[in-house]
Amino acid sequence: MQMPIQALPRDPDAIARPRREAGFTLLEILVVIAILGLLIGLVAPAALRQLGGAKVSVAKQTIERLGSVLDLYKLDAGSYPTTEQGLAALVERPTGVSIWNGPYLKGDKIQSDPWNHPFVYRAPSTRRGKDYDLCSGGASGSAGEPGSEGMLCNN
Repeated sequence: MQMPIQALPRDPDAIARPRREAGFTLLEILVVIAILGLLIGLVAPAALRQLGGAKVSVAKQTIERLGSVLDLYKLDAGSYPTTEQGLAALVERPTGVSIWNGPYLKGDKIQSDPWNHPFVYRAPSTRRGKDYDLCSGGASGSAGEPGSEGMLCNN
């Protein structure tokens, strides 16, 4: 059995030319990294602003929902929970309350705000025209006076 003879290339320079290695040059890699850095620098701040705005929206919706639950509590018990009873009165029957049709919330504890801080509840309210104060300290978590800078409170 004879081995087939391979034909030599017709171009004599093809033998002398080295085959180009496959891959990217350092310059090409640096250009791609620079473009990715620019895109991240432009997109990341906008995405973070959207995330912050979403947390504020979630906090406002949660305050509204808890306000509706507090209204149900008032219909049953005749008044809103006191500051001492707090929002825990929505989950466990407070002492001294004769009519309580709870728990008014699922679970055994009150959820935190989107920044993982507890909601601030005060009854009676320190604001004019409000029965109670239900607030989130926002991103800073400051538990200042309801209605102060950075606080998100019930309307």
